[in-house]
Amino acid sequence: MLSTGLPQGAVPRLERPGPLRDRVYEALLELIITRALSPGQHLVESELAGHLGVSRQPVREALQRLNTEGWVDLRPAQGAFVHEPTEQEADQLLTVRTLLEAEAARLAATSADDAGIAVLEELCAEGERAVAADDVDTAVALNARFHTKVMELAGNTVLAELAAQVERRVRWYYTPVARQRGHRSWEEHRELIAAIADHDEERATAVSRAHTEHTRKTYHERER
Repeated sequence: MLSTGLPQGAVPRLERPGPLRDRVYEALLELIITRALSPGQHLVESELAGHLGVSRQPVREALQRLNTEGWVDLRPAQGAFVHEPTEQEADQLLTVRTLLEAEAARLAATSADDAGIAVLEELCAEGERAVAADDVDTAVALNARFHTKVMELAGNTVLAELAAQVERRVRWYYTPVARQRGHRSWEEHRELIAAIADHDEERATAVSRAHTEHTRKTYHERER
């Protein structure tokens, strides 16, 4: 076990083709989002480079980019650390998410077809199976796919672009409460599917708003 907290061999070595610094950035960002690298954790360039099978230079460049985007804190004379989000940061992000998701649900209720609703139902079934198996990583990924599909069914490109900008941070905040939200989250998804299938804009909006608010409240009440 290295000081970064990642088991030897847990991170696959990167393939060389393509812009290496971008691939390193994406790999580190995914490790942060999934909390394989936890908030506050010290990031040692040489150890991360060893995990990823690259030199320290692309790791250094990736950490600088992650710092600019607020995922990593670079502290003089101390090094790089995974950013620890404040309660205010989380609240602001999850509040914006509530607004975006509620509008997406309303629009989806006006235009979703049977094929789109079938996709939502299948994603929901997969999510329920993941929860039953206590597979948190898969449940988190399926939750993101479910909400992305609702955005797609909304048919508003600008709204979808805005949602995509916050999606990764939503996953970051959702991961530590995914197990706690558990089956209830997917029950709420089924309520949303029913409202969309009935083309009930008002109910879809209300269900979506309540659903995202439950996640926000659970995050603030989580065990630290």
